[in-house]
Amino acid sequence: MKILLLSTALAWAVPLSAQSMDMPGMKMPAPTKPTSKAKPAKKKAPPEKHEAPASAQAMPGVNMPMPAHPAPHAPMSVRMGSGQMTQMNTPMGGQSAHQAMINGALGPYTIERESSGTAWQPDSSEHTGIMTTSGDWMLMAHGHVNFVYDRQSGPRGEDKAFASGMLMGIARRPLGDGTLQFKAMISPDPLMGPSGYPLLLSSGETANGRDRLIDRQHPHDFVMELSASASQNIGPKSTLFLYGGLPGEPAFGPPAFMHRESIMDSSDAPITHHWLDSTHISFGVVTAGMVRDRVKLEFSRFNGREPDQHRWDIETGPLDSTAVRLSWNPTRTLALQGSWGYFRDPEQLEPGVDQKRLSASVMWADEIAPGWKAAGTLAWGRKSSLGHDDDAFAAEASLKHKHWTLFGRAEDTRNRELIEGQDEPAYNVGKVSLGAVRDFRIADHLALGAGGLFSLNFVPEALAPLYGGHNPTGAMGFLRIKLN
Repeated sequence: MKILLLSTALAWAVPLSAQSMDMPGMKMPAPTKPTSKAKPAKKKAPPEKHEAPASAQAMPGVNMPMPAHPAPHAPMSVRMGSGQMTQMNTPMGGQSAHQAMINGALGPYTIERESSGTAWQPDSSEHTGIMTTSGDWMLMAHGHVNFVYDRQSGPRGEDKAFASGMLMGIARRPLGDGTLQFKAMISPDPLMGPSGYPLLLSSGETANGRDRLIDRQHPHDFVMELSASASQNIGPKSTLFLYGGLPGEPAFGPPAFMHRESIMDSSDAPITHHWLDSTHISFGVVTAGMVRDRVKLEFSRFNGREPDQHRWDIETGPLDSTAVRLSWNPTRTLALQGSWGYFRDPEQLEPGVDQKRLSASVMWADEIAPGWKAAGTLAWGRKSSLGHDDDAFAAEASLKHKHWTLFGRAEDTRNRELIEGQDEPAYNVGKVSLGAVRDFRIADHLALGAGGLFSLNFVPEALAPLYGGHNPTGAMGFLRIKLN
């Protein structure tokens, strides 16, 4: 089914009470009975009371009242990363800027903890985007588009220019004693063509329904997420929630790579993608979960098949796969998760072959000095099928200072898909990349970034002739437009 998706533009849009106080330590003598010649003192009129107007409304999910008459289309720039109070940088309705704590959609915590799907990240993670209110609704948007020139070396390498990225919109409002939230995310990836872009040692999915994509990163679907969630409080620190998406993200693995602060500034995908987080686009997901303070337990039923080569449509399928994830944020700077999944018939080119997957990850983020922000991720994933257990490891880090961001990633995978059509053993391959980007403010809510990265790949002796040596390289230069 081919669709045309219209992107809907988001609408952008305390008083003080007088109180008389006695001065401490002051005692007034009792008045004496007035004599016939003395006139009693006139009584003073009580001070006029100033009451808050009835029209003052609280922002949904925010724990302090907002101005009574905000400008209906004045967006606020929101930069969140402290886990404390969030600064609204743009005044509303001519009032001074307010500080507010924005609650998460799934539980009694701040919004910084929430990432892709229902996954958690550290409470100290940074969010950037724009936000406004319309009636009871709070509306948010964030995203970026990369314009990339990619060069991968060796016989399996290639040069290509392409665009990638994502744009997400979020709408939420109170629902009883909880929150109702809708999310939509789209991507320009299909414009790069069905074969994606060159990326040595990457594998997974297909461009034509017959051949596996090898040494290339597949394009993500145009519609990356259309989801809804509802939560209800069941105690001062506890909630139950339900999440559904077509597409959506089941409860497996860490947040998707384009949402992890440790590597979101990189213009390439990880070669560990299909071990850790390729499920972020699953065409059919239902997740139920419980949050208890810093712990979350959730269970998903979902369509376990990878998206096919048709990148512009919405696919459907039975919810025949299962995932369970336990998440724990022991401190505001750490987020841990462990997850298990059973995937029914996940690979289009391997019909009838099921998989079991395991994943564990630790994410960290903190301000390490005034003006310096660092983030890191350590993740492990395992795919098991046909009696084989194949592991993948990833370590990511970023360092931000003012307009500069440095980022890097090291990966190792045990891959059985690098030689098409042969029953070859798994090969251990690895990759290390390092890059930087510098952002320039070009408008109130837009930044232009210029950056690049260099990658060094590691292949065993058996694969060296195919790659022109043991250490083929890759490089990317990119310009980025970021909603900020």
